[in-house]
Parts: sequence; C-alpha cells; structure tokens
Amino acid sequence: MKASGHDTPPPAGNAPQAPDGGPVNAQKSRTGLARLWHATGYSLAGLKAGWGETAFRQEALAAIVLLPASLWVGRTWAETALLAGVALLLMVVELLNTAIEAVVDRVGPEWHPQSKRAKDMASAAVLLSLLLAAGVWLAALYNRFLS
Repeated sequence: MKASGHDTPPPAGNAPQAPDGGPVNAQKSRTGLARLWHATGYSLAGLKAGWGETAFRQEALAAIVLLPASLWVGRTWAETALLAGVALLLMVVELLNTAIEAVVDRVGPEWHPQSKRAKDMASAAVLLSLLLAAGVWLAALYNRFLS
C-alpha cells in the first residue's frame, strides 16, 4: 500500500487509521498471543484501577468470603455456580459503573442532564445487581438451613 508514500500493511479488520496509514491504536493490529498478552495487561490495569474505588474493594472483599461459601451453601453444581456468579456479577457491574463515571467526567466537569442520566443509570445497574445477589443468597441460605 503506497497511499501515504511508504509501504504499510493495512490494519487488521476495520481499525481506524492514523494520517500516516498505520493503526490509531497499536492493539488493533496485534494478533495471537501478543494481543492476548497485551489485553491481559490492560485487564489487570483495570482491576488495579477498580481497587482504588471503595465500593469495588468492599465487593471484592465480600466475594473473597462468598466464593468459597458458595461451595458450601450450594447443593448442586447449578446452585453453586449461581451463588458464585452473582457475587462476580456485582463486581463486573461495579467496574462498568466506575468506567461510565470516568468517561462522563472525562467529557467535561460541568453539570449536564445527559451526564446525570448516564451516571444515575449506571448506579441503578449496581443497585439491581446488588438486589439480585442478595435475593439469590437469601433464597439459597433459606433453602439450605430453614426448609
């Protein structure tokens, strides 16, 4: 390809191109183990950033207790998976909530109704996942010890 005056292979897929013809994001042109290696690093960086949030730390500490407890409380594989899954789901939703808040804050510090709406909806998602986790755990504990 000589569109930019030098030979540059086209980026993988439909990745956006920089003015020089190369990919805007080097991650988009990686494949195989190199892509997996870099993606893992980005994921670990995301977990580290999440750890800086009080709510995520609280949920992670709860998961440290709930994940082993799910092996004891769950009577079947499906119950155990559901109990562990809702604990992890809460952490996932909290990370997404934090990411949405970070993006909204990055766009601009001024108050805007759409910014408030995005943050409120992300917060509502955390609340719903928390209620789901609590409901599943309470039902499992009731089923295990009181029925």
